[in-house]
Amino acid sequence: MAAVHVLVNALIMIAEIAAVGAVAWVGLHHALIFAGVTALVAFVQGLLLEHARLRHELPFYFGQRGPHAGMLVPFVATTSALVRAVVGGGVALLTFSGTDPERLMWIAIIFAITLYLAVTILRGLAHRFDARPARWGYFRFAAPLGLIYSMGLWLLTNVGKISTPHLTDMGRTILFETPQRPSLEQASELLFRMKLYIDSVITLLLQPIVGADWAPIVAIAFSVNVLTGFVVAIYAVMIAEMVVRTENKLL
Repeated sequence: MAAVHVLVNALIMIAEIAAVGAVAWVGLHHALIFAGVTALVAFVQGLLLEHARLRHELPFYFGQRGPHAGMLVPFVATTSALVRAVVGGGVALLTFSGTDPERLMWIAIIFAITLYLAVTILRGLAHRFDARPARWGYFRFAAPLGLIYSMGLWLLTNVGKISTPHLTDMGRTILFETPQRPSLEQASELLFRMKLYIDSVITLLLQPIVGADWAPIVAIAFSVNVLTGFVVAIYAVMIAEMVVRTENKLL
């Protein structure tokens, strides 16, 4: 019986790793499809979870004369889900945008590591504290995951896997290297380089406040890359929910 338990647990872990790898692979090779799927999943998740949250939250803030949940909850939940879907799809596309295959491969690796860590933490919360992976992942996890992902890209920059463009590089790219009607790949590469440049400007602005040594580290929390934590949380919720439900049935 113990051997069967170990075998089933191993198979679930393999399936979990495969799911994480599949998400990163789709993002790496099919960025536009990945962005569309992310937006759709974000909308469905948001619609369900926001609706449940608001129905429990309204009585906390309002008494009997407060607004009725009948019309307010679906409207707010749908609006919030739409906004999150647009943001999630845009950030997903920006995360895997560009034309440098080596850089994109490293980004996919950091994304997969962050996603696997997120799923592991959500599983631990579910088993130890009976937490709901979907609710924790959706409402509480995006910012910490964004910091982890941003730290990973900071490490890639420090080891030379990602190069930060200077102002002259950005000007040359915009004026001479980008056509009037750029392709999706060219536009996404420009967006990614602009993101890198914005992060470098944030680091520069932080230097007078925290010093030159600490500015790059503090800038991790203010980087545009932190937004990717929301995308990671979307897929972490899906995978963690499937894994926890499978474990509850089979183990």
